[in-house]
Amino acid sequence: MRLSKNRPRGSPVRGNAAHWCSVSAHPPIPTRVVLLTGPSGAGKSRLAARSGLPVLRLDDFYKEHDDPTLPLVAGSRDVDWDSPDSWDADVAVAAIAELCRSGRTRVPVYDISVSARVGRETFDIERTPLFIAEGIFAADIVERVRELGVLADVLCLRGRPTTTFRRRLLRDLKEGRKSVPLLLRRGWRLMRSERSVVARQAALGAHPCGKEEALGRLASAAAGRCVSRRGTRRSSAPDPV
Repeated sequence: MRLSKNRPRGSPVRGNAAHWCSVSAHPPIPTRVVLLTGPSGAGKSRLAARSGLPVLRLDDFYKEHDDPTLPLVAGSRDVDWDSPDSWDADVAVAAIAELCRSGRTRVPVYDISVSARVGRETFDIERTPLFIAEGIFAADIVERVRELGVLADVLCLRGRPTTTFRRRLLRDLKEGRKSVPLLLRRGWRLMRSERSVVARQAALGAHPCGKEEALGRLASAAAGRCVSRRGTRRSSAPDPV
């Protein structure tokens, strides 16, 4: 049975796309995306829901359990679901591009407990000028999304590794995502590597921050203010002559 998931469809946020600033040399595109990443269990889904923006769940683009290209954890027979190679980046980027172009796209419905796609559905953001693409691999597509000219910001939500471990384990046990032994092995491994995970995502272009700073940057993006690659905000209004 497929686990139920909250899938936001609309947003109270509205804005005049003509006043938004471009983050590349491409012509202005009305809709932009904030990539939200961070360690598994860091609270990304909760933060995204709190923002009120439409949320594209990047976890739904995982490969299926019988895909021969799935990577394994070194020295074991466990699939390494924390490797970007376990995820279909091409399809995820295509979905983001279509959302920014047309406001809707068809996305897979993925059931983590059986590691398989159990259907497809239409994801519609209507006329919202900003949405969030959230998942542990979001930083891996930063440059590709930037090249599309639709990137508003890239955030890496971080916290204490022990807190993340506890939150992740409770969530995964409650949702029955995998077997208990696998969840414990994975949780211990991720807790030990969490700081390096955040460092890697930062190196890919994400801005590490806590939830309050992340909400502030989301509000700035929704208001049409760009954030530079160094993290300083700048207004979308033209400079005075």
